[in-house]
Amino acid sequence: MKIAIVGANGRLGAVLAREYKREFQARAFAHDELDLCKLDQVRSGLSEHDFDLLINCAALTNVDYCESHREEAFLINAQAPRLLAEICAEKSAKLIHISTDYVFDGKQNAPYMEEDLPAPLSVYAESKLAGEEEVLAVSPKNLVVRLSWVFGPDKPSFIDQVIQRARENATVTAVADKFSSPSYTIDVANWLRLALNNEARGILHLCNSGACSWQEWAQCAIDVCRAAGIRLKAGQVEALSLSDMKNFVARRPIYTVLSTAKFAALTGVQPRHWREAIAEYISAHVSKNEYDPL
Repeated sequence: MKIAIVGANGRLGAVLAREYKREFQARAFAHDELDLCKLDQVRSGLSEHDFDLLINCAALTNVDYCESHREEAFLINAQAPRLLAEICAEKSAKLIHISTDYVFDGKQNAPYMEEDLPAPLSVYAESKLAGEEEVLAVSPKNLVVRLSWVFGPDKPSFIDQVIQRARENATVTAVADKFSSPSYTIDVANWLRLALNNEARGILHLCNSGACSWQEWAQCAIDVCRAAGIRLKAGQVEALSLSDMKNFVARRPIYTVLSTAKFAALTGVQPRHWREAIAEYISAHVSKNEYDPL
């Protein structure tokens, strides 16, 4: 299979580029090669390449920035994905488009299914939902994959920030009243293989099993580090409320836990718990030397 990966310098794109080059003919495009703000460049850049599958990991993900840059958000998160879908259709290729749990308003108290009605709260969420609709309007055979709280070894995430803060400070805080499910990029790469093998189409939720708050997620990371002998100044994560985050501009949904029942039924595989994924990530990718005290 020939695969094109757009957004290869992002957290997920980097993992896919590295992993898939081992078994497929994979061509990865970083931002400086394919800028989704420049639609003509995107078309010309992809026209000379043959591929059976294109995975779009690129997006404008700064939620607060999007609030004051609506046109740019919709260009990158909606118009560009439609163009990618059209290019795929011309090449008789499939598109996998990465989306987000933020398409939901968070007012539900049970994990969101793929069929649940989206209700975006922010410009970012609106633009991502529009991207989903554009991709599937071009071809229902395309696949929209919703992820949440993405973390992995190729680009710092919330978890890395927490560990660094715990290294430098005796007190670490995190929001305790916002809930979702982390998505470990190494796992996502494996899940996407399974989804492809089972001809997944439409919308699919992919994340590690179990739900948590930002505070629980952060506390788990600190506990795993300390158990592994990584010395940190902080031992406990103190609770904040989402309302305490005065620097937030855009509204955030409170509860966006995603159900992976559709994926499990399709593949026969139940995603492993997020705590197991965190433990593996810290064991494999967090250097003890880097986090030893100065």
